Amino acid sequence: MAVKEIEVILSRQLADCLSIPIFLVDTKGDLIFYNEPAEEILGKRFEETGPMPVEVWSTIFKIQDDNGELIPREELPLYRSLAHQVPAQTTLWLESLNGIKHHLYVTSLPLIGEANRFLGALAIFWKKEDV
Repeated sequence: MAVKEIEVILSRQLADCLSIPIFLVDTKGDLIFYNEPAEEILGKRFEETGPMPVEVWSTIFKIQDDNGELIPREELPLYRSLAHQVPAQTTLWLESLNGIKHHLYVTSLPLIGEANRFLGALAIFWKKEDV
C-alpha cells in the first residue's frame, strides 16, 4: 500500500465526518476516497468500488451538461483543479451507477500541503434541488 501524505489522510478523515458529498483524488486524478453522503449520489458504497484510476471513474459516471452532452474530462472541475491547481465550479448532470440522474452543483479545490506541495484535489457536490 502506498504511503499517503498526512494532509491527504486528514482530508479523508474530514470528508468522512461531513454530511456533504466529497470526492477525493490524488495528483494523477485517481479516486482515493468518497464519503457516505457521496455514495447516495454515486450509487455505490466506496467499499464496493474502492479506489479507481481517472480513466475509470471519469467514464463510469455519465457526466453531462444541461443540454445532455457528455462533458469531456478536461472540462470537469476536478480536472481543472488538478491541471491548474485552482478552485473550479460548475453545474452538471451525473448519472449514477444505479442509473439515477442528479442535477448537481460541483466545487473542486486543489489540496496543497506544507512547503506548497501539490497533493491532489477534492470535489464537494450537492443536489441542485437541495439548495
